[in-house]
Amino acid sequence: MQELRQRRPGGFLIVEHLAHMILIEALRLHMGARDSVGWLFALTDRQIGAAIAAMHEDPAHAWTLQTLAERAGMSRSTFALKFKQTVGASPLDYLTRWRMMLAGDRLMHSGDPVSVIALALGYESESAFSTAFKRVMGCSPRQYSRRLETDSPAQGEREAA
Repeated sequence: MQELRQRRPGGFLIVEHLAHMILIEALRLHMGARDSVGWLFALTDRQIGAAIAAMHEDPAHAWTLQTLAERAGMSRSTFALKFKQTVGASPLDYLTRWRMMLAGDRLMHSGDPVSVIALALGYESESAFSTAFKRVMGCSPRQYSRRLETDSPAQGEREAA
């Protein structure tokens, strides 16, 4: 607070770095908690972290429980159990949610058609992708896109004018 109040040269930079340090320390404490579940905790596990990293690096790959278990250097059954206990979801459910989060971001920012997004995320058909998207996100990709259009600030400004 003293750095902010005194407005000395470099004060803002010091405050910014302190904020980063506080965030890192909070994450360290959070990740060090026992019996914690979630992808953030899973990243601290060498085996499960390797599988998550593989899914994040190549979400379009035709991942199977077997190939993910191999990435983790574990048997299928041991991997499936440990992943569920660590992440809170099965490996393939996690992968599907990850793909849908990426799809939502692309629908929001890219302007790509649904068919292109589906193929880019490993779905062989737009229909299969749309079914998965609706199951995870609660609406179809087109409804999601329309909702984003109606929620955009530019739309609100046009309606106000």
